[in-house]
Amino acid sequence: MAKGFLISAPTSGSGKTTIARGLMSLLTEKGYKVQPFKCGPDYIDTKFHAAVCGRPSINLDTFMASGEHVHELYDRYSSTADVCVVEGMMGLFDGYDRDAGSSAEIARVLGLPVVLVVDAKSAAYSMAALISGFVNFRDDVHIAGVIFNRVGSARHLAMLQQVCDDLDVECFGYLPKKASLEQGSRYLGLDFSQAPEQKQLVELLEQNINWQRILECTIHNAQSLINNINNAKSSENRSTQRTLIARNAESFSFIYQEVIDSLENVEFFDPETDVPCLDDVALLYLPGGYPEKHLEALVNAEATRHAIKAYADRGGRIVAECGGMMYLCDKIVTDEGEFPMCGVLPYAITARKTARKLSLGYRRFVLDSKEYRGHEFHYTQFLGEAPQSAVQVFNAKGEPVPTPIIRYKNVFASYTHLYNIT
Repeated sequence: MAKGFLISAPTSGSGKTTIARGLMSLLTEKGYKVQPFKCGPDYIDTKFHAAVCGRPSINLDTFMASGEHVHELYDRYSSTADVCVVEGMMGLFDGYDRDAGSSAEIARVLGLPVVLVVDAKSAAYSMAALISGFVNFRDDVHIAGVIFNRVGSARHLAMLQQVCDDLDVECFGYLPKKASLEQGSRYLGLDFSQAPEQKQLVELLEQNINWQRILECTIHNAQSLINNINNAKSSENRSTQRTLIARNAESFSFIYQEVIDSLENVEFFDPETDVPCLDDVALLYLPGGYPEKHLEALVNAEATRHAIKAYADRGGRIVAECGGMMYLCDKIVTDEGEFPMCGVLPYAITARKTARKLSLGYRRFVLDSKEYRGHEFHYTQFLGEAPQSAVQVFNAKGEPVPTPIIRYKNVFASYTHLYNIT
């Protein structure tokens, strides 16, 4: 099994996404087959990973799946890789209930060493207390070393190196403080349409971070792997019925790779440009995204909207999540006006700025004797009274939440992004 490491940080905003993406890109350029992973339910960071590694990034989440399933996923996707790089979420020990579901739990489940990214801006020897706390907090989480981010000068770096020397903690290097490396954000997370200049990032990492040492400290037989890389740069029987998935760069883009892999005979279409043939489709899957940012294109694709409504009305099976559910509704209302959607569900969604309200967190519910788990993250809301839910939805701590689960014939729609739809 290919070995790897987990990149985490004391807090969000420390730079772990930038460094994770940069290391993935650097190792790929060095000739490694890099398998990316992401802790938690995030479906935006995975897009960065896939873009630089050339293979899908896989979510590892111990709320939406069991530890055994997470281990199986890691084994399966790492089997054809040289190096696995796992990007953590939030702070290392931040979970849905203390450290349950945290990046630290993923590290424990998989036995992965942690590379800790520390934001060193405006700090020097005080870093000793912080790093010592993380290194010694849990015996079952191994921190292999640290990377300092936002280092201001050579003198600043020397003081930080002294911290590592005094603590006997490996320092793998640093990134300098540069505005061009700051990643912009959108209201649903990091902005995946804009990214810092990749070439500059990779050059800075190669100059300032000892990536060979990271491999030596985190991967078994890493030196022979480095030497091998430097020296030399089946189909299963499937059902005849199709699964059709809406996919677009922004409108329908929040998809867990494991969901795709669990489905048979998968095909994709773009609701903005394609009119789908739904005659032999067993499942139409409409994932989340930003449909409110592409309303004109979705309205103009009238034939697509009519085909989806006809499919739903005759009993076709549809799973629609968040943006996909919005698309199935009667209309979406913005500050610019009202935009007709598919009309399958008799509701209106408001994306007006004054109506924005954050709904965020893990979700679970039981429907037709099956438990579903997923994650909710949106600012849009139902216009007026929310629909009555088919079942009660709960958060990670078992508390009831007002997220509605909508059933219409064979349509199953919700704001929740599901990890298991079959």
